[in-house]
Amino acid sequence: MKGFHIITPVKDSIELTLQTAEAIMASEITVPFKYTIYNDFSTEENTHKLKEASERLGFELVNLSDITDHPSPNYLLVLQMSQKKAIEAESGLLIVESDVIVRPHTLQTLFDKASQNSDCGMAAAVTVDEQGVINFPYLYAKGKENREFTTRKRFSFCCTLLTLDYLKAFDFHQLNPEKHWHDVTISHQSLKCGFKNYLFTNNPVWHRPHGSRPWKQLKYTNPLKYYWLKFTKGLDKI
Repeated sequence: MKGFHIITPVKDSIELTLQTAEAIMASEITVPFKYTIYNDFSTEENTHKLKEASERLGFELVNLSDITDHPSPNYLLVLQMSQKKAIEAESGLLIVESDVIVRPHTLQTLFDKASQNSDCGMAAAVTVDEQGVINFPYLYAKGKENREFTTRKRFSFCCTLLTLDYLKAFDFHQLNPEKHWHDVTISHQSLKCGFKNYLFTNNPVWHRPHGSRPWKQLKYTNPLKYYWLKFTKGLDKI
């Protein structure tokens, strides 16, 4: 990998997104990178805020409303577009979701560690809460703090690097278009392609779970309503 293509998909949740963007653009990165926010049909007001931030911070803004009329979420389209761009740039694809705050060395460390392991398909930073305690979606890593290890358990895309070798091995056009989210499938496919997935609990990021999709908080506060919405409205297909 010569560098990486960093992406953040977002629909509204602008205040958190801007914090994410500011942390990424302030990162201490020594390899070439390009940072793109994919705006997935945010409101007109929030789209304007993203445009202002892109000019101020220096990231690229892609408004999906200029590309498709398919309703949000358009995560699959974002993955397909960014995979193509990353391969063309001979770069890895680093996904940082809009409810995550990275540390100054987070992204470069992921790149370095992935580059040092030729069998790496995916490299993920563990997520923690404001007190530094491992939280969702990596609760299975509790008890393995301050380590780096391979795992066959699924990764989230909270802060995850997909290596160039893996991007070349698996075409995202093969993903199921009926699903909304693809992190579980892509995690498992990496293993099927013969790669290993590395989780770094010594390289944490601050995660506000579901900050970008507040309705998903219902899973914990009102599970009956969450599953009613999930199944009656076809939301959150994983």
